Amino acid sequence: MSWLLTILGIVVLIVLHELGHFAVAKAVGMRVERFSLFFPPKLFGVRRGETEYMVGAIPAGGYVKITGMNPEEIERLEPAVARRAYYTQPPWKRIAVILAGPGVNILIAFVLFWAVLVSGNLNGSLALGNLDRSLATVETSTSVLAVEPGKPAAGVLRPGDRIIAIDGKPATVSSAKEGIAAHRCPGALTDGCRAATPVRMTVRRAGRTLTLSVFPRYSKQFRRMLIGFGFGSPKSFGVLAAAGASASAMWHTTTETLTGFGRALTNSKEREKVRSIVGITEVAHETVTEGVGFALVFLGFISLVLAVINLFPFLPLDGGHVLWAVAEKVRGRRISLGAMVRFSSVGIVLLAFLVLNGLSNDISRLAG
Repeated sequence: MSWLLTILGIVVLIVLHELGHFAVAKAVGMRVERFSLFFPPKLFGVRRGETEYMVGAIPAGGYVKITGMNPEEIERLEPAVARRAYYTQPPWKRIAVILAGPGVNILIAFVLFWAVLVSGNLNGSLALGNLDRSLATVETSTSVLAVEPGKPAAGVLRPGDRIIAIDGKPATVSSAKEGIAAHRCPGALTDGCRAATPVRMTVRRAGRTLTLSVFPRYSKQFRRMLIGFGFGSPKSFGVLAAAGASASAMWHTTTETLTGFGRALTNSKEREKVRSIVGITEVAHETVTEGVGFALVFLGFISLVLAVINLFPFLPLDGGHVLWAVAEKVRGRRISLGAMVRFSSVGIVLLAFLVLNGLSNDISRLAG
């Protein structure tokens, strides 16, 4: 089931991106020949008016085919069709159509990040805090933020539990730590030794009050008795504060994506971290099993990264189309297809190199 949700989430991102192009192209009067989920060969499709809606066999993306996106195609079109072709439209219309796709991805990221912060989802808040370390999404409280696997608290405490009392005494963060540390091992303090007596913890969980017992163990690293959990709860965000925090996380992600691509081109160790769609799907599946909030943040992250990559100024990426529409507007006449291809070829080669490198990394990971 989690794999199905993972694939569905990524498919939705692709569909919404292409739907942005499609809707604006229709709105400004361009002729849309095809709206395709995935790439050919064609599996099945249906025609409605002048547009064919189809599903392809290669699940590596999707596309919208607008008449006349190749300027050399214009002269072969019927006059009535040519008037609605992409390259016969003014630059502002072309720019609007092209920016609509990445614009939808940016909006998706913003809405998902904002919804996680406003809802106060614990896993989502932690994920956003990890995405942007400068963003304070968690505040100190007597609630359980996270439980360490394999530690005494594992299987006893749960994230979101609010600790009311320790050994019958009202709990604050400091008094809870002191209460846990007061339970000592029966002999000399050695790393991992178990306390002679359990900590009696009164917690609130899902509207119920529970009394739980946990035996602390001594940690040589921290030099005190621990049960293996962290204090904290999601920070409360209002509507406007969540919007500002979401924008901050998006800006941080954008700059990290750009600098990360630069490092990947110049540093072999950084290239080992690059993932293809195979690795992204695998990670997405892991995030789905971590909870709804974590999965929403990951989808928002992927949506934003897709927008950033699509805005690189190389054809056939969206950014390449925007660049040449702006250049045509500034120059006052059309740019030749040959010039556009020559300029874009270097960037496309570099991107193809990173994609193939990511696929190679993922195959190596899957092979163990």
